[in-house]
Amino acid sequence: MKKCKIVEMQADQELSLRRMKKRLREQHACYVLITCQEPSSDGEMQVEMSYEGDEALAAYLVESASAAFAASLEDKTTTH
Repeated sequence: MKKCKIVEMQADQELSLRRMKKRLREQHACYVLITCQEPSSDGEMQVEMSYEGDEALAAYLVESASAAFAASLEDKTTTH
């Protein structure tokens, strides 16, 4: 029974993800979506990335987000 519940939950999550992507496509020129699963017992983590729109714009979004995270992390390490 637990396997059935997990499969149903994954199907619901897939449907929600498809709906979210549809809404993002309708409302934005470009988006990048990066998701990850919980780490496995050996520390491995499944990471997935998808984007819609111009590839150069998607790359710019990722680079800009990376720079923002780096600056935020640097601020946190220098203030502590």
